[in-house]
Amino acid sequence: MKAGVIGIGAALPEEIVTNADLVKHLDTSDEWIVRRTGIRERRLLNGSRTLADLASEACTMALKDAGREAKDIDRVMVCSLTPDRMMPGLAPAVAQQIGCDLAGAVDLNAACAGFLYALDQAAALVESGRANLVVVCGAEALSRITDHSDRGTAILFADGAGAVVVAAADIEHGLSTFELRSDGRHSDLLYAEIDERLLRMEGREVYRHAVARMVEATEAALQRASITTEDVDVFVAHQANARIIEAAARRLGVPEEKVVINVDTVANTSSASIPIALWQAEREGRLKSGHVVAMATFGAGFAWGAGIMSWKEHARVSA
Repeated sequence: MKAGVIGIGAALPEEIVTNADLVKHLDTSDEWIVRRTGIRERRLLNGSRTLADLASEACTMALKDAGREAKDIDRVMVCSLTPDRMMPGLAPAVAQQIGCDLAGAVDLNAACAGFLYALDQAAALVESGRANLVVVCGAEALSRITDHSDRGTAILFADGAGAVVVAAADIEHGLSTFELRSDGRHSDLLYAEIDERLLRMEGREVYRHAVARMVEATEAALQRASITTEDVDVFVAHQANARIIEAAARRLGVPEEKVVINVDTVANTSSASIPIALWQAEREGRLKSGHVVAMATFGAGFAWGAGIMSWKEHARVSA
């Protein structure tokens, strides 16, 4: 038996902040923001809901999509660097809200790379027989740690949640290969201190490393999976910046029509960005059962990685 994704969900805050809204208090313009990032608007929690509420909505949607119930869940893994409290973690609250409060629940923080790290661990739990069904959620409220007076970061970050359900199935590929790596020497290029609690970033250097590392990891994952970019149906990278995604896709030789970009409407939601992009791609008909998906991510630490999976392969096999 192999592990595969069988359900997906996402949730976004109601409040929309456009580039025009930011221009009112920042020395910037809509044209400058779009040219440098591809971002036109972002969603922010306004205090009416907690991040646990948002994550729970995404997880509940994913469970419904998978046709499974809360009682089936063995583990809940929530990736977040912006939980509602320093402790306890977000995962126990999410587990309680979705109705599986006795399931194992744990937070994971690998910054923007968190979702792929958690997805790899979920697959390992399922394939080792330690769990039958795992919910993996990326949930972030980056507006909490954004310096809204800093033009370089205030335009980039936003809030949101995305979740998938991972389960054992008699399938051929599923969550096939992952390449996860880190390099702590560059931690001062993207960080938030405990006392200040604000994101600080050397944008140019982060851009350079992000493109190179995501390309390297994706190439390694493709090689381990014994496939090439020609076999990839959909490429989903961490939605940090449209220019980063486009540059990585060009180096990999992935054609534009296979690249998913939704950063224009949701901005950078850190660990939530890949599941939100997968959810949107499926809703738009770009992601279908049996498609080969290449995922790539890069975040503070530095921590980065790539993964290859066959999307909802159970549906294709059972048909």
